[in-house]
Amino acid sequence: MRVRFATSNPHKLREAREILEPAGLTVEGLDPAVGVPEPVEDADTFEGNARLKAVGYARALGDRCLAEDSGLEVDALGGAPGVRSARYAGTTGTRDERDRANNDRLLAALRGVPAADRTARFVCAVCVADPDGTIVAEARGTYEGRVADAPRGAGGFGYDPLLYLPDVGCTSAELTPAAKNARSHRSAALRALVPLLLGARRG
Repeated sequence: MRVRFATSNPHKLREAREILEPAGLTVEGLDPAVGVPEPVEDADTFEGNARLKAVGYARALGDRCLAEDSGLEVDALGGAPGVRSARYAGTTGTRDERDRANNDRLLAALRGVPAADRTARFVCAVCVADPDGTIVAEARGTYEGRVADAPRGAGGFGYDPLLYLPDVGCTSAELTPAAKNARSHRSAALRALVPLLLGARRG
């Protein structure tokens, strides 16, 4: 089975391939030359935004498309940045510059909050849609930890340097790619998606 992953983020595409292709699912990325406008992500949930993107891209490309929406929920901030995670500190600059700005803003928002109250989780909602707008499958995954007081690690992307994992004593950015894929929110969501997609194919 082939599915097109509607993302411009090469890190997410790599993770999806590492998880889905061993299960027999071929994952293709977006062709930048096609120039399909990205659907407006104006839903108030991760699931809602994933559906908007999956259906929008599938209809525009005439192809079965996988889309996801993910972000960080921080309990001390009432769940923020949540669905605004990628644009928490604005939308200007390169991807790396936006990541640094988002991390800086999060640390500023949590200044003075003790470690025990900095609980947080990554959330990922994934959705696959067909060109006629039919939702083929949906799944959700989470990745629990707490927000560190400073970035640590050179791996991963986004808020990975700030999500501290007490059980292994390091941040998500300090894990190897294999270790991160074994436990991440995106991994959990994509692994849950596999039997749903294979079941849809058999159906």
